Amino acid sequence: MPHQRDYDVLIIGSGAAGLSLALHLATRYRVCVLAKAAVTEGATYYAQGGISAVMDQADSIESHVDDTLRAGAGLCHPTVVEAIVKRGREQVDWLTAQGVPFTTTAADDGTPTIHLTQEGGHSRRRVVHAADATGRAVEDALHRRVLEHPRIELFARHIAIDLITTGKLGGIPDRCVGAYVLDRTANEVVTIRAKWTVLATGGAGKVYLYTSNPDVATGDGIAMAWRAGCTVANMEFVQFHPTCLYHPHAKSFLLTEALRGEGGRLLLPNGEPFMQRFDAREELAPRDIVARAIDYEMKRLGSDFVYLDITDKPADFIRSHFPTVYSKCLEFGLDITAQPIPVVPAAHYLCGGVITDINGRTSLPGLFAIGETACTGLHGANRMASNSLLECLVTAKSAAACIEAEFGAVPALPDVPPWDDSLVTDADEEIVVAHNWDELRRFMWDYVGIVRTTKRLERARRRVHLLRGEISDFYANFRVTGDLIELRNLVQVAELIIRSALKRKESRGLHFTLDYPDLDDKNYARDTVLRAGDFS
Repeated sequence: MPHQRDYDVLIIGSGAAGLSLALHLATRYRVCVLAKAAVTEGATYYAQGGISAVMDQADSIESHVDDTLRAGAGLCHPTVVEAIVKRGREQVDWLTAQGVPFTTTAADDGTPTIHLTQEGGHSRRRVVHAADATGRAVEDALHRRVLEHPRIELFARHIAIDLITTGKLGGIPDRCVGAYVLDRTANEVVTIRAKWTVLATGGAGKVYLYTSNPDVATGDGIAMAWRAGCTVANMEFVQFHPTCLYHPHAKSFLLTEALRGEGGRLLLPNGEPFMQRFDAREELAPRDIVARAIDYEMKRLGSDFVYLDITDKPADFIRSHFPTVYSKCLEFGLDITAQPIPVVPAAHYLCGGVITDINGRTSLPGLFAIGETACTGLHGANRMASNSLLECLVTAKSAAACIEAEFGAVPALPDVPPWDDSLVTDADEEIVVAHNWDELRRFMWDYVGIVRTTKRLERARRRVHLLRGEISDFYANFRVTGDLIELRNLVQVAELIIRSALKRKESRGLHFTLDYPDLDDKNYARDTVLRAGDFS
């Protein structure tokens, strides 16, 4: 890639949100898509469950909206929820047209119809899926379409360092005009100018020691947007998926919620079920409730795990409905048709992010954010299962329409100086980055996990401030590397999570603190908003 490239639209991130947006825009505009690792290496690819959409006559938009609002614990924005839920079927149809092979079943008259499963928080079967590897099916289909499109340029192993804004260049008013990007293969920084820049970088699960997320989930988009002056919200609401495989060699392997939707039971190590003591919906309660129940029982018993048992189902049913889970567990000597699976909660999804409207527009002109990077108001204090891919697809379509409508009013791109690394040297202490990364993830797990206290949060805040100082010094004096960029972003996101958690002096949804265990609608039935210059 030349040291400077110009595009109509720069999309940072190559998951469902980024790739679908590129396809919507490329009929008219030149689009650049960046993937920080392999193109398909992202949260979308590993999503097992599916896409929630009202597809059955026995279901309704109103029911899907009600379920989402209930799961969101009073913080969902009802108008946003309704607008996104209404477009579920439309997006399933679009994906089908792109070649996504959704699982089907025979209708009463024998004709094939899309099979629906049920997951936590849903009162109906409304999760469209491709066996238990929906994300991989979606990612593969969209990736093929993008590669075929002459107006889309797709670059793997390109990680954005920071956004370029006219404010930083001395221009007024402030507007995002692209990004500085590290080409990890050539090990050089390139400048990409664009009339519109879109952050579709996913979440930040790697801020925690245990996570279901792939290694690329380092909060890059949120951190870059924050440094550029954008407003963020609800960063304290980190969803811990209740069931990740517990095995010393099973790195970050999530066990789909559909296992519980199809009858899987959570059991104590002695084989006793326990969810009935925590919620009437038992295994199908929302994820925050299930994760806290597991966390409570593990701590009460001093156990490293609980069990997820689906052996009541026929072996053929398990193998056909959950081929990915079955084969993966078999690699570790676990036959899920005959024995329960040891599971543990792990950081899974960030409900907060960069504040946007339903079109993905941020508070910085020229900059959009979509998918897990954004906070639209859909998820509130707890995301309901399979609403994430739905949001990615709907907001990508809305963002494309918004960009197209406003494209003619975009000012000419300003001159942008090249990246200057003349005053820095190669790092002589790479081990410092590795140790800081490990320290960050451990204290976030210990102090800012499923159950919190003010004392733990204050400890985490002190540590993150020390780390920020070290990393800022490292960043200022040495050439950037992919690891340094990611660590810088993770530390920033960790600080935002801690600050937001300290602001919310109640327990709601995914934020549970022993110091304030009750819900406080009078004072906290609102988003936790952090703005540039707000240091409290």
